[in-house]
Amino acid sequence: MIYTVTLNPSIDYIVEVEDLKLGSLNRMTRDLKLPGGKGINVSRVLNTLEVPNTATGFLGGFTGRYIEQWLGEENISSDFVTVNDDTRINIKLKAGEETEINGTGPVIRDTEAEALVLKLEALQAGDILVLSGSVPPSLGAAFYSRLIDICKRKEAEFVIDTTGQALKDALALEPLLVKPNHHELAELFGVRINTRDEIITYGRRLMELGARYVLVSMAGEGALFISDQGVYYANAPKGKVKNSVGAGDSMIAGFVGTLSMTGDVLEAFRTGVASGSATAFSDDLAEIALIGQLRTQIEIEQI
Repeated sequence: MIYTVTLNPSIDYIVEVEDLKLGSLNRMTRDLKLPGGKGINVSRVLNTLEVPNTATGFLGGFTGRYIEQWLGEENISSDFVTVNDDTRINIKLKAGEETEINGTGPVIRDTEAEALVLKLEALQAGDILVLSGSVPPSLGAAFYSRLIDICKRKEAEFVIDTTGQALKDALALEPLLVKPNHHELAELFGVRINTRDEIITYGRRLMELGARYVLVSMAGEGALFISDQGVYYANAPKGKVKNSVGAGDSMIAGFVGTLSMTGDVLEAFRTGVASGSATAFSDDLAEIALIGQLRTQIEIEQI
C-alpha cells in the first residue's frame, strides 16, 4: 500500500482576472476551488492511475471538511487527523502571470501530532510512505525524521519531496526517491547550475548521500532519471501549459505508482513524465486519457 502524508494541506482557490488593477475593484473572469497540498495531489493522481493508496495528514474546520468530502467523492481512501484549527486557503491569482498567496496553516498541537504518529505505526514491510511538502513550524523541523524512523522500523520505503534541511536530513536514511527540479537542486547545494551535465553531477551527489532513485524535472526541457543502472533522459511532450500547480506531485505519483505495480523503473519514469505533463496541460490534475496519450510521445534515452 502507498500512503501519502500532507502535513499542511489547503484549498487552492484559483482566480483569473483579465486586467488586474491594484487598489481598485476587480471582477473575476473565472474561479476554481480544488483540494491542495502535495501529498493530496499525489493521492489524487495515484487514484486516477488506479493505484491503491491512502491519504493522511492533518485537516481541520470547514475547509478541512471540504477537502475530505472532495476526496470521498473521488473514492480516495483517507485517514486524516482532525485538528482544532482550520485548514488553510491558498490563493492562485492568474492575471497575465501567476501570483500565489499562501496561508500559514493551522497550529498543530502535540496531541494531534502524536495521533498521526500512532496512525503510521500501522505501516507494514513493503509499504511506501510519500512525504510531500513543508513541515508546519509548530511541528518542528525534525518531524519528518520521526515519520521516517517508523518506516525504517517497519521495513517500509519512503519517498520525500521537500527542500532544504529536511531533505538533507532524510538523504542519509535512504529514501526510495527524491524529485527536485533543477532550481531546487542548485539551491540544495548552494551552486548555480547551467548545463545538463551539472544537473547529472549533483543528481549523482544525491545518490551518494543516500537516495536510491533521483528524478530531476526541467520543465519544458524534459526530465532526468538517475539510478545505479545509469542516467536516462526523457523529452517533454508537446502541449499548452495551463497549470503549474501539482505537476511535480503528478510526476511522483506516476513514477511511484507504476514502480509499485510493475517494478519497471523506466516505465515508471515514462509514466511519471507523462503524468506531470498531463497536469501541466490541464486546469486540474492529470486525467488518465491524457496521461496515456502523452506516454506515446515520450522517448527515453540513456546518457
